[in-house]
Amino acid sequence: MSKIEDFLSTLEEQEIVVAIRKAEQNTSGEIRVHIETTANGDATNRALEVFYFLKMENTKSQNGVLIYVAVEDKSFVIYGDKGINDVVSEGFWESTKNMIQSHFKKGNFKQGLVDGILMSGRQLKKYFPYTATDDNELSDEISKG
Repeated sequence: MSKIEDFLSTLEEQEIVVAIRKAEQNTSGEIRVHIETTANGDATNRALEVFYFLKMENTKSQNGVLIYVAVEDKSFVIYGDKGINDVVSEGFWESTKNMIQSHFKKGNFKQGLVDGILMSGRQLKKYFPYTATDDNELSDEISKG
């Protein structure tokens, strides 16, 4: 088994997808999780590459959020699109990052992602509230590389 397959069980992955769907009920923001073995260098640069590979910049409000995890590197990045970064304050993602990191340090990877996703949805709601005309613009499934 690869490191990616060991990182989360199938049931845990399903719980993360449920969390994404629940978070997106509060916001027009689009949240995705991507997991891979290693970033092969700088995790932030790799998260940006993955963001564009997944075409997350194509949301109409430019409000996509990628939670990128490099398992072997023991690193993760929260990357928000331009529409988010244009309206939020400096350090907007710090509390979410700290909470995820706290869970990850204890080996609670699924719970860290679930809590981080739900917190992201609550935070994005302030700037990008859900409306009845919102479409689910991006897949809720976890992508892997």
